[in-house]
Amino acid sequence: MDNENSKMKNTLSGTADKTEELASSVMQLARDTITVKFRFFDTALGRIHAKPRKDLFGFMMVGDELLYDPKVLLTLFLDEPGIAVRLYLHILMHKIFLHQYRYEKTREDYWNIACDIAVENIILEMNLDSLSRDEEARGKLSRIKKWCPSLTADKLYREFLINGISDVSREEYTRLFSVDIHAKRARTEISKEDKLSEEDWKKLSERIKADLKTFSKNKIGSESLSNNLDEATKIKYDYRSILEKFAVAGEEITVNDDEFDYIFYTYGLKTYGNMPLVEPLEYAEVKKVRDFVIAIDTSASCRGNVVKQFLKRTYDILKNSGSFFSHINVHIIECDAAVREDIKISNDTEFDEFIKNGKLTGFGATDFRPVFEYVDELVDEGAFENLKGLIYFTDGYGIYPEHMPDYDVIFAFVDEDEHRAPVPIWAMKVIIDSDEEIK
Repeated sequence: MDNENSKMKNTLSGTADKTEELASSVMQLARDTITVKFRFFDTALGRIHAKPRKDLFGFMMVGDELLYDPKVLLTLFLDEPGIAVRLYLHILMHKIFLHQYRYEKTREDYWNIACDIAVENIILEMNLDSLSRDEEARGKLSRIKKWCPSLTADKLYREFLINGISDVSREEYTRLFSVDIHAKRARTEISKEDKLSEEDWKKLSERIKADLKTFSKNKIGSESLSNNLDEATKIKYDYRSILEKFAVAGEEITVNDDEFDYIFYTYGLKTYGNMPLVEPLEYAEVKKVRDFVIAIDTSASCRGNVVKQFLKRTYDILKNSGSFFSHINVHIIECDAAVREDIKISNDTEFDEFIKNGKLTGFGATDFRPVFEYVDELVDEGAFENLKGLIYFTDGYGIYPEHMPDYDVIFAFVDEDEHRAPVPIWAMKVIIDSDEEIK
């Protein structure tokens, strides 16, 4: 190894051609190593093409090209021979976990850090040649897992959105887990440079997922890899369009553009002076939300900021999409194994006041049935004009009603969980995606 290092030092001080040639050999050796050790990556790895770029001062993925600075690579390789393998795996996992396609819907700095932590956690579990920072990184990951047990980019990102990242932690995460340059790479470059679409990469991810069961059964690192692949390939739900199912037809005082003729209206104004020949119809039948219920499971796993973020997201989607009537009737029901409190919301001011000063009550076990019984009583008492739907935000560990109610129901979960009891066939199941930042 000393002789090899000596040759490499001589090469670094020699011609650029020699440097590029040796760096290319290092990258090829890294590819071969991954192909032999991790056969399930073979096809996806073949879609990445390493290309030297002078004065890049680092590594960056653009489209299907892994750009690397030959001098930087060889300098790092002198001290840490495993760096090229780690670089390839880091880049490859960003691609198969579809990290590059999420920048438009996320806060970039938080998403970068979440992606790097998720990827490096898997690589460390693979027990490859250690880098100098690995021991410190393992210690940090052990502490992170105490507040985020499953290290996927989505779960980490959600935690960062809710709790933030201090400047000290930001610097530490970057130093320990960052490998490549992320700077806005997905926003302008993917569509131009990548020969594979998001759907193509998703298919490759699904293939790796299937191969992983064959090639890596019970091996260290396979569980975290599987969790991240599950996150990447799961079906994404459009929460906004699902909420439109709660819209009901009704009249609202507004100009009905579909039935109003502006030609006669403006002709009368011009000819007779402020005397329109036809007045606009002052009503139109529209589909909007007037009555609905949001049930909040206040058991142990649904607390604090998570609940308020969900409420704000739901309310903002409906309000900003023009889905509300001018007068609304929203019941926010706090519950666990019983109904604890019912907060009635009639306008934006009342909702903002609840988000700002409202306190959750309950925190016991979970039973969904009391909420449905309570809402049925409200319907019988005439508390709603036309209740179209109920959204139940929960961890999913409760007892479902046996019978279908007379209104639409959405069970909204923060995470996917295979151990959770299946949702009844008459209800919709939604995994609330963290893609959309809530401000």
